[in-house]
Amino acid sequence: MESIEQPNEQSAWRRFWNRGGWWKALLVAAVYYGLYQLAGVLINLAFGGLVDKDNVFANGLSVFIGIGAPILVGSILLVLFGLSLRWLKELFGRQPVRGSWWMWIGVAIVLVFNLLRFASVDWAGWNAGAVVGVLISGLCIGFAEELLTRGFAVNLLRRGGYGERSVMLLSSLIFAALHSGNLFTGQNPLVVGITVVYTFAFGVIMYTSLRVTGNLIWPMLLHASTDPSLILLGGGIDATGGNLHPGPLAGVANLANWAVMLFAIIPIIFVRGRVDRAAAYGMHDPAIPATSVPPAAPVS
Repeated sequence: MESIEQPNEQSAWRRFWNRGGWWKALLVAAVYYGLYQLAGVLINLAFGGLVDKDNVFANGLSVFIGIGAPILVGSILLVLFGLSLRWLKELFGRQPVRGSWWMWIGVAIVLVFNLLRFASVDWAGWNAGAVVGVLISGLCIGFAEELLTRGFAVNLLRRGGYGERSVMLLSSLIFAALHSGNLFTGQNPLVVGITVVYTFAFGVIMYTSLRVTGNLIWPMLLHASTDPSLILLGGGIDATGGNLHPGPLAGVANLANWAVMLFAIIPIIFVRGRVDRAAAYGMHDPAIPATSVPPAAPVS
């Protein structure tokens, strides 16, 4: 059995983060968002000439430089942060708590509607290189945003002693807040508001997919297939395609947002329980003797 490292064996940096807390989860997200935006500015200064100013989706290089590259930089920074904390094995390992069977419904909703969107895409209206660029960018988005919110945020909240409902809600709020930054790009506030509501609900489903699959890789892959399906069908969750002519299933596929938001109500009502911090992280409540730590509450 792998031994648990004692607090006095950890650096001050690791002790700080290992104690967890909601504000630390928010801090990580805020710093990530700032560095992601900075990376976008620097990449634009260096390679902005490769991006088609009239249509970022004109070709593969334009898509990757304009969308994927800043997120790739963010992904690398998150991995380096995880390495500094020695958390990567923990984050990508088996979850300390499993989910209930009904959580698979959320996974199925996302997967089925993603497939419907891909089946409805007007492939003839897309440049082949742009499609590859969108898929690669989607992988970067799924990896970075899930590592940040269902990885670091969830871990920090659990280490902070929060129950699983609070972990789900707070990590989903952080995920939604990241998308509120679209206000600063000049997007319509109503569209941004709808996007924030949708991304909160989507975050709830990604949390349940983390729970029911038991591994961070699966919500990453679900997320990585969602953004490309949205972009390729019509320009994204906050835009519509101009000259694209989607297939006959597009009307059904466009019901996905409603399905996601409606299903998210179920976890909000039924998720409960708490991770046993002593068993999962070697953390004990100072008010409780280490020899008498109670078992974890049942988790649904």
